[in-house]
Amino acid sequence: MSKQSLNDLTIRLREFAAARDWEQFHSPKNLAMALAVEASEIMEHFQWLTEEQSSSLPPKKLQQVREEIADVLIYLTRLADRLGVDPLMAAYEKLEVNQAKYPADKVRGSAKKYTEL
Repeated sequence: MSKQSLNDLTIRLREFAAARDWEQFHSPKNLAMALAVEASEIMEHFQWLTEEQSSSLPPKKLQQVREEIADVLIYLTRLADRLGVDPLMAAYEKLEVNQAKYPADKVRGSAKKYTEL
């Protein structure tokens, strides 16, 4: 795991955008749309693969997926920054909510949604 933090990435992305005068384009709406596009580009790499194939990508394909994952993280980080959301805190808070919705003793081995339990 990298020693660099999400905060370091946020600062670098702010600097990157500012140096290019891209803040004007980085509205929450535009960042959310870009995030969705990049997430779909990850899915495209897995379309039509079997479960086994999706778990053992050839090196070239894995590198392409890696780059798309980076794009998703970049746009998500920018979106969170522009909205003033701490994404790690939001994730930990959501995990708490999910732990209440999906108690381990009731959902172990099940893919049912909490409303179906």
